Amino acid sequence: MDSKVIGGERLEGAVFAPPSKSYTHRAFIISTLAEGKSEILQPLISRDTYATIRACEALGAVFEESGKEGVWYVTGSSSPRTPEDVINVDNSGTTIRIMTAVSALAPGFTVLTGDSSVRRRPMGPLINSLGDLGVKCFSTRGDDKPPIIVEGGGIKGGETNIPGHVSSQFISALLIACPLAESETRISFTSELRSKPYLDMTLEFLKYFKGDIEYLPGLGLIIPPEQTYLPASVRIPGDFSSASFVLAAGAITDSDLKVYNLDVNTAQGDKKIIDILLEMGAEIEVGENYVRITGGQKLKGVSFDCGDTPDLLPVLAVLGAFAEGKTDIFNAQHVRYKESDRVSAMARELSKMDVRVEEKPDGLTVYGGNVKGAHVDSYDDHRVFMALTVAALAAEGETVISGVESVDVSYPSFIEDVISIGANFRWVDKNDG
Repeated sequence: MDSKVIGGERLEGAVFAPPSKSYTHRAFIISTLAEGKSEILQPLISRDTYATIRACEALGAVFEESGKEGVWYVTGSSSPRTPEDVINVDNSGTTIRIMTAVSALAPGFTVLTGDSSVRRRPMGPLINSLGDLGVKCFSTRGDDKPPIIVEGGGIKGGETNIPGHVSSQFISALLIACPLAESETRISFTSELRSKPYLDMTLEFLKYFKGDIEYLPGLGLIIPPEQTYLPASVRIPGDFSSASFVLAAGAITDSDLKVYNLDVNTAQGDKKIIDILLEMGAEIEVGENYVRITGGQKLKGVSFDCGDTPDLLPVLAVLGAFAEGKTDIFNAQHVRYKESDRVSAMARELSKMDVRVEEKPDGLTVYGGNVKGAHVDSYDDHRVFMALTVAALAAEGETVISGVESVDVSYPSFIEDVISIGANFRWVDKNDG
């Protein structure tokens, strides 16, 4: 189904940021390996996190809704079982990467696959590192992409080198699985570490479950062997990645918006959206559990390094389209390997909205101007869809956007939330006209 947005409406009101997808994945997976019952408070329940639930259940974890709103229990074990069937992670790259390492702890063979987007995702660095650590795994097509077969039985440990510039998910996968290895694991990086806040998020939640990892900045990681995760009670914070779209909408429209459930003290890298908006000239108030943004100011272009915050690229491109001058977004090569090639996707679709965009190997240069409504394509990528919706809210005229179904990957209530604050949004059946 397509969506139609008519720009120019005043936005006013409040929304609650959904729980963090990244933290939810980590909480569910680590609790699957913990000996006993863990309590997960306010997890995100979305298409991606359901993929993680199914994968964890395939390895023997038991998931229960408590009967209290937003409270889940996970009963896990440090000895996961062999899956009875192929693990299909749907659209979730995080799930397939972390669960590839975790499935090495189960006996027998595990097969992991996903949708067409996931089957294009590179897995080579993780496959190679697991091989260094005594795990046999391979791509069925021999191209280092899913489907992946893992021969389980445990992780021996040892030393491995892994590139840091492709995806921090490879490193998070090893951090979660290798504490259960037979001997000490040492991980060093062969290239600059990108998306480091996601590594910090993994380390943060491992501590709740009594995981012991030594991080040596600039050198690598040391993981003691034969650890036992203990069950824990953890609360999932609100997601700055998702909130960035609402905050950006407030910055480029006549608006007065509050986004609740945001804690700036978390390890989330995407909380940088606040600093970026301030640098661009937006009026922002940061409270104890909320961020308020008042629109109407003239924004100015900025230069931004996307190395640690790849998920912000789509919304930054939109902000640049409404800012005076040019906005340079760089160090974003790894953003090409998401649900879509988000660098190319944003360049193509904003160009349709009469925005001047220059695509570069590692990012975009966006020139602010008069943004016009158009027919645009989200490539079934939830962050591209939400970014284009934000652009449409302030564009001149009407915008039709494909792929409304994709938002259930990370922000299931996105449409409901933007309508509640005043967006002129409607659904369009593709078969009509």
